[in-house]
Amino acid sequence: MDLLTGNPILLQTVIIGGTGLICAAILAIAARFLHVHEDPRIEAVTALLPGVNCGACGYAGCSDYAKHIILDALPVNLCSPGGEATVRKIAAFMGVTATLTERQVAVILCKGDDALATRTTLYNGIADCGAAQQIGGNGKACRYGCMGLGSCARICPVGAIELVNGLAVVHPDLCISCGRCVGTCPRRLIKMVPESRFIHILCSSQDAGPDVRKICKVGCIACTLCAKVVNGVGITMRNNLAVMDYSVPVTNEETITKCPQLTIVKRSGTKEGAA
Repeated sequence: MDLLTGNPILLQTVIIGGTGLICAAILAIAARFLHVHEDPRIEAVTALLPGVNCGACGYAGCSDYAKHIILDALPVNLCSPGGEATVRKIAAFMGVTATLTERQVAVILCKGDDALATRTTLYNGIADCGAAQQIGGNGKACRYGCMGLGSCARICPVGAIELVNGLAVVHPDLCISCGRCVGTCPRRLIKMVPESRFIHILCSSQDAGPDVRKICKVGCIACTLCAKVVNGVGITMRNNLAVMDYSVPVTNEETITKCPQLTIVKRSGTKEGAA
């Protein structure tokens, strides 16, 4: 004891070391008695998921979704990025029947890049679509079109969206159907559509036809020709705009050739290549 009291450095070392040993013992006891057992199947199901942690399933990430599959018997088909292969693997592991749904692909309903859409001013603000929308846009005359500032491209976890000449463009073969891009667009230009749909009306303007012609070479002018081709089934007119109903499979390619503005395009959503 005299040795300790006469050597303050040694005394402090013993006190700190002793405290550490006591804390370690307490933690060891706590770990032993407070340990929460996790079902090993959760880890197994997590391993079957793609690990993107995009939240498309409605849960915090792949491990959280796996936990709810095991503990709450959640449907096994909520992982869009994993596709049919993942659904089948999890269904087989769980011993349940898989209900398969068609893959969804993001489509940006605008075709007006910097070469086709008129720009009235130069934008020198924050490179964020939401921020630009707060001040009326990024300088393009069309108040409905893509601002091309890349908010959707930045949030895409797999790089399926890129900016091409001031326009956001989706690469369908890379899209994992997570849908994260949809909520980032302040103008609601992005939609998730079934990959089997290959005819798209790439415009969202509700301005009158003559006004559209003045500011965009590929904007919808509400001529109604496409809607007449399909007798209003799958394509309808709404607020000066031809709108595609993706719940109806429109396959008549005359809708494309009849469009005087070349607003309607044929674009495959499948991973195998162009339609």
